[in-house]
Amino acid sequence: MYLPTFRSAFNMLQLEYAYWLLGLLLAWFATLGLLDRAHPKRATTGAFWSLLAFAFLFGDLVHAAVVGAIVILLALLAGFGRVSASPVRAGLHHNARVDSGNRLFVPVLLIPLLTMAGVLLLAPLQVAGRPLMAANSGTLISLVLACLVSLAVALWLTRSRVSTSIQEGRRLLDAIGWAALLPLLLAMLGGVFDRAGVGTAVADIVSAAFPVHIRSVAVFAYAAGMSVFTMIMGNAFAAFPVMTAGIGLPILVGMHGADPASMCALGMLSGYCGTLMTPMAANFNLVPAALLELRDPHGVIRAQAPTGVFVWIANLGLMNLILFR
Repeated sequence: MYLPTFRSAFNMLQLEYAYWLLGLLLAWFATLGLLDRAHPKRATTGAFWSLLAFAFLFGDLVHAAVVGAIVILLALLAGFGRVSASPVRAGLHHNARVDSGNRLFVPVLLIPLLTMAGVLLLAPLQVAGRPLMAANSGTLISLVLACLVSLAVALWLTRSRVSTSIQEGRRLLDAIGWAALLPLLLAMLGGVFDRAGVGTAVADIVSAAFPVHIRSVAVFAYAAGMSVFTMIMGNAFAAFPVMTAGIGLPILVGMHGADPASMCALGMLSGYCGTLMTPMAANFNLVPAALLELRDPHGVIRAQAPTGVFVWIANLGLMNLILFR
């Protein structure tokens, strides 16, 4: 998890601002949960979000071991089922205007459009000889600004109050529960595996178990490895450095002369096929089920799995045709 540093807080638009804002929002959600007398697990649920808020707000001021202890406590609270949603269903404020029709899609569409505009127009700007946005953070900072603008537009369209958006945000976050943290944790897993030398170990195992001197076998090993590791880690970006360092670069590129750009693009697509078929990809598969209140929490996966298998098979064929041209 990336934690902010106060030393860089006053250098134009920093990504740290977004983390502080997120920390304050989580603290607000935690307070609302603790004050919710109808919540059967308000103490532990409130503690869960309070600990996470503390990590975002003050993680750079405490010893790393304290942050590690917070992560362990979060895992324990989630693992023992102490994080749940309130039984009280929050609804839109009675003054909210919900008859806006298709205009309700405007805030949603504004997010990608404004993010792209921020990257292309704002990120290159300089003020008094200093960049407007911190280096290498233009995309994420633009995304945060786009979300804030879109929120303002959504409040204006529905004539809702800010407090309504906070209550609804808390309700949705409670419904998602601990799964909201999986993308953060899993995104770090690939880097940890790569630093630990898992890629080298994978290369040794694959080379010993499969005749990788046969080109089609090497392609199958890379495509299957990307899908399987993605299903395990829940994130194709986490699987990519491991499988590319273990199979893609040394075997496909080094041994068989595959085109690196094509290999990376189609390899990621193989990983995305695994994303469609795993509960570990909580933000794609479990969160929609929770938000839609589906009876089957794995209903999204069951619906997507055939498509994932079909696309993976087609992608395997494309890899054999394109990588070595």
